[in-house]
Amino acid sequence: MNKQNETIKKTEITTSDKATAMKVSVVSIVVNIFLSVFKLIAGVIAGSGAMISDAVHSASDVFSTFVVMIGVSLSSKQSDKDHPYGHERMECVASILLSVVLAITGLGIGMTGINKITGRDDSELIIPGILALVAAVVSIVVKEGMYWYTRAAAKKINSGALMADAWHHRSDALSSIGSFIGIFGARLGFPILDPIASVVICIFIEKASIDIFRDAVDKMVDKSCPDETIDEMKNVISSVEGVKGIDELKTRLFGSKIYVEVEILMNASCTLVESHDTAEEVHDAIEKHFPEVKHCTVHVNPDMR
Repeated sequence: MNKQNETIKKTEITTSDKATAMKVSVVSIVVNIFLSVFKLIAGVIAGSGAMISDAVHSASDVFSTFVVMIGVSLSSKQSDKDHPYGHERMECVASILLSVVLAITGLGIGMTGINKITGRDDSELIIPGILALVAAVVSIVVKEGMYWYTRAAAKKINSGALMADAWHHRSDALSSIGSFIGIFGARLGFPILDPIASVVICIFIEKASIDIFRDAVDKMVDKSCPDETIDEMKNVISSVEGVKGIDELKTRLFGSKIYVEVEILMNASCTLVESHDTAEEVHDAIEKHFPEVKHCTVHVNPDMR
């Protein structure tokens, strides 16, 4: 009965996480559509090419959010005959796609800045209107707010794809900061500030995309948990009555979940039932203390000392 309730609880958590991710994604799409239209209108009226480019950047975020929604939806599917270990790695695929989109976005911003610095593109050296500055400020505030909102949800449900989308929001905020500096500098008579800011922003965006990519790849190649997590697991296992020691503890990341394999030492005189009950206690303790653990396998070895 307890095992049945545990299965039901885990299913409910998965459903709740999916609902949270979908809610955040819908909010993200609505905000990005609003900002895209607003910045495009402001850019056209104020005569700011930088703001028009920023509007296109926001529009591209809508595509990224759809990628997140698809990734989270697929990763939350139950195990089946063809995928007995589940679909969690589909979220890693979504994260990798988003990291590529983020990297391309950053390179686009950087190349635009370099072209202006080298004189290959002087189309932005006009003095834009004040409305472009207002649009940049609105974009910075809204997109930074979306970054923290999405980041909090990503940490809550341990979603790499949602975290990648959070960084996409921040890249848009950084892009808007570059637009603001460029527009403000142009109005003060220093248009070169725009391309310099763009190159600096490009570097930050590329670093974020690399971090997201590395995290997703680690979760796809069965990388082990951090040493701190493994040490904490050992403490939990050792605290179970009847466990004399730990022969081996292996962990592997599987998308946003963790698989654990542990070999414990028990008194050689213990009965099969006693060994089984202790192994069950270790299994339950691990899954209780580490909600991200999807499965824990416990093997019992006799202590012959």
